[in-house]
Amino acid sequence: MAAVPLMFAAACGSGGGVATGASSPASSSSGVTELQVTGQAGAKPTVAFPSKVVETSSFKVLTPGTTGEVAKLGANVVANFTVFTWDGKENKLAGSTYDEGGPQVIALNEQVPEILRKGFAETKGGGRFMSVVAKDALPAEQQAQAPPGQSQVFVVDVVGVPQEKAAKGTAVDPGLDGVKVENAAGDAAPKLTTKTKKKAPKELVAKTVIKGTGPEVKSGQSILVQYAGKIWGSDLEFDSSWSRGAQPIMFQIGAGKVIKGWDQGLVGVPLGSRVLLSIPPDLGYGKAGSGDKIKGTDTLVFLVDVLAAY
Repeated sequence: MAAVPLMFAAACGSGGGVATGASSPASSSSGVTELQVTGQAGAKPTVAFPSKVVETSSFKVLTPGTTGEVAKLGANVVANFTVFTWDGKENKLAGSTYDEGGPQVIALNEQVPEILRKGFAETKGGGRFMSVVAKDALPAEQQAQAPPGQSQVFVVDVVGVPQEKAAKGTAVDPGLDGVKVENAAGDAAPKLTTKTKKKAPKELVAKTVIKGTGPEVKSGQSILVQYAGKIWGSDLEFDSSWSRGAQPIMFQIGAGKVIKGWDQGLVGVPLGSRVLLSIPPDLGYGKAGSGDKIKGTDTLVFLVDVLAAY
């Protein structure tokens, strides 16, 4: 639903010569000492590469940061990152969140190479680290398949480590006839029910279920949310972060990166809020619909927890 490319996951995929689920050496020397990074944390960096490629993984904290706590294994971390393929010739830019409109949320699990996890473990919000992720970060059975003579270089700017996993506070009935919300306690998922014979609203409806106490979301910010999406009348769930292990997603709001109903319904919402959105087709996926679940005539109903904004 949020058309934000997960470049971090792609760059950490085995197809790019970088480990998924590997245990790489926790070195803080070697290849990173050969590289020169310029630019301040919080802006897209440039990297000067020597011609000789170092095929040994390493990391170096460039700026430790001062905000919040470092990310531990199992946490979510919000970060900007820029990735290069170091081959000693072209040293191409593989991707950067600075070109995509905002940071991404990364689940810091064992799928992230250890050499990158070491960098996160020593860098707080506002800080920057660099990692060379080489073929030694791959499991032994994959190392022979890794492209020879190249490594991946990550320059990572840590934005923050969000703590909240769900909206919390006093919940009220959204008052939308045909839709029911059951609010669970703590970090548990709420339940959204859209099985009804009532006619769907023709206009966008945004109802606050839990009003947060944080600052209001501004257009252009990247927001972190949990959500569930169902089709009005059928109770068919077509998408849900809760159903994917309660892993939140992040995207830029108010910039055309998501459907219009989200851009219009979530800007101005206080952080920490739970919002019910009823989105008519023209503010959703239009007459074409989406996939095999959403038809061009479907009204979409979302329950959205707005957890953080950056």
